[in-house]
Amino acid sequence: MPTVKLTTGLKKEYQQLFDTCMIRPGRAQQVETLVSRIAQNRSRYATVGDGLGIPWYFIGVVHNMEASLNFKTHLHNGDPLTARTIQVPAGRPKTGAPPFSWEESAADALRFEGLHQWTDWSIPGILYKMEAYNGFGYRTGHPEVLSPYLWSFSNHYTRGKFVADGAFSPDAVSQQCGAAILLRRMAETGTLKFDPAGVPLFGDEQSSGATTVAQFEPFVKFSNTEKSDLAAELQRALNNFPGIFVKVDGIPGDKTSEAFKKVTGHFLMGDPRA
Repeated sequence: MPTVKLTTGLKKEYQQLFDTCMIRPGRAQQVETLVSRIAQNRSRYATVGDGLGIPWYFIGVVHNMEASLNFKTHLHNGDPLTARTIQVPAGRPKTGAPPFSWEESAADALRFEGLHQWTDWSIPGILYKMEAYNGFGYRTGHPEVLSPYLWSFSNHYTRGKFVADGAFSPDAVSQQCGAAILLRRMAETGTLKFDPAGVPLFGDEQSSGATTVAQFEPFVKFSNTEKSDLAAELQRALNNFPGIFVKVDGIPGDKTSEAFKKVTGHFLMGDPRA
């Protein structure tokens, strides 16, 4: 059971960390590959999640964290589906007979964690449950290190890791992409969509913008190659709108222009789609 409550203060912390999260350049391609693989199996995750009230992207990210996206292993902990789980939690699923299908095992894992009873699927609610899935050992025992289970591969994590149960090394570095980083990249690419309040949508409904950043328009024109400080400033401004997450790289390309359209109603000047 979680030993940490999702307070108002913790919600603000999760949201602030997510909003300011930047993927380390050296890890960008690895993150891109993982996000692509998760998105390719969206329908399979949704098959399980829709019946439990759990968004497909949450299941997909957990599948990467716990089982390296292997559909031949239990979502609980990565043990083979040919038998009940051996690692913690052991003996799952309790009903049925092996070999188990990935879907029946995944549903058992999510129920075991009580996720079918969770209703807060905002970014803070998602990150809280992600951290709870792995445990709050960093938060309660080593608060100087943000959990790499969430933040590895980002500007929010450098080093410090549990290398075994109860054994923490301040110098060890996680080599696994953090769950929050996968969600952040999904948001940047539009794989993860948001409603006007900034809450992730379960499906493909479209979000809407409410105001304008049109003052940038005479100075920032569409380009997939040209980089500028003003374009980076525009990207940061766009990221202030609920549900918009563009990479701040100073290149006003497709994703920046699409985000610009969400809040102004039209693409950047020079966009061939305009």
